[in-house]
Amino acid sequence: MKKKAVGSRHSAFRFILSAILYALSAILLFSGCQKQDRLFKKERNLMHTFVTITVVSNSEKEAEKAIDAGFDEIKRLEGLLNYFSPESELSAINRAAGKSPVKVSPSTLDAIRKALYISGITGGAFDPAIGPVIKLWKFSEPDTEHVIPSKDVIANALKVIDYKKIKINEAASEIYLEAEGMELDLGGIAKGYAADKAIDVIKAKGIKAALVAIAGDIRGYGLKPDGEAWRVGVQNPRPKYDKEPPSLKKGGEGESPDEILTSLYLADKAISTSGDYERFFTKEGKRYHHIIDPRTGYPSDSKLISVSVIAPHGYVSDGISTGIFVLGAQKGIALLEFMGLDGIMVDSDMKVYLTRGLKGKVEIPAGFR
Repeated sequence: MKKKAVGSRHSAFRFILSAILYALSAILLFSGCQKQDRLFKKERNLMHTFVTITVVSNSEKEAEKAIDAGFDEIKRLEGLLNYFSPESELSAINRAAGKSPVKVSPSTLDAIRKALYISGITGGAFDPAIGPVIKLWKFSEPDTEHVIPSKDVIANALKVIDYKKIKINEAASEIYLEAEGMELDLGGIAKGYAADKAIDVIKAKGIKAALVAIAGDIRGYGLKPDGEAWRVGVQNPRPKYDKEPPSLKKGGEGESPDEILTSLYLADKAISTSGDYERFFTKEGKRYHHIIDPRTGYPSDSKLISVSVIAPHGYVSDGISTGIFVLGAQKGIALLEFMGLDGIMVDSDMKVYLTRGLKGKVEIPAGFR
């Protein structure tokens, strides 16, 4: 009886040990089969610029689906909000100015609602009704011989630039421009807004982290596979070449040191940069850039040459950076700190302005002060 009991205990012990070893083997095998998270990246030309989408996933197939969905969303919004396309809803609104309201999609209504919010917070320094003046300067036509519009022509266009005359009927999903000749141009907010919406559809695909860069408007969420936030570069507004700068890829990687003013880490936020180097022409030694002051009809003379704003959403960083470029450094810093946002500004004397939240956190290269 005693030997039988001992044998039974040994058998039970061997069974338990075998079960443990089997379980450990299964765990190790499962761990070895687990795919590691990695970066997947694609680039396309959309919204008249260079667009990059990067996602974190352990599946190439799922990453491809999410990236393509992001591009599809940007393309969809471009079709709705394109100032230059006669088929866009924005153009339909402009054609009906002073005549009748226009029924629009929820996305167009939302984008215009957000643009009006930015107009209010900047006191009109950002104004989506700026279309009549923008088209006079022809910055969107790079091969055109640029002519400075006459004062009388600009003064006449200014008569219909007033964001307060943009009326939204939420219940009917309609937009109405009160004055004939008014034209909306959402160029100062559309890219940031599109980056936000692309992130939304990528998240809906189950992707844990992504970065969408539409030229200088970048929106990210989550962390890279190494556990770090996304590193993004802020372009140097005056690199050491003296010709018109090429179109640079803005997303944080690959730029030469001279092209970068500074870099920072973006975690679940957006950053947008407005600069006088993006589109400009020079006449008689004076630079005329594409960021127009809605109050004067001329390129902003606030002395700022670059404004970068960090915000929770791309539409905020995009619109606010444009408005601050017009307002100037002192008012810009005050506005950002009132809103709890951060920003970096550079003026024509190469002086750098930082909000309190960035001081001591970013490195500024020699040559700036």
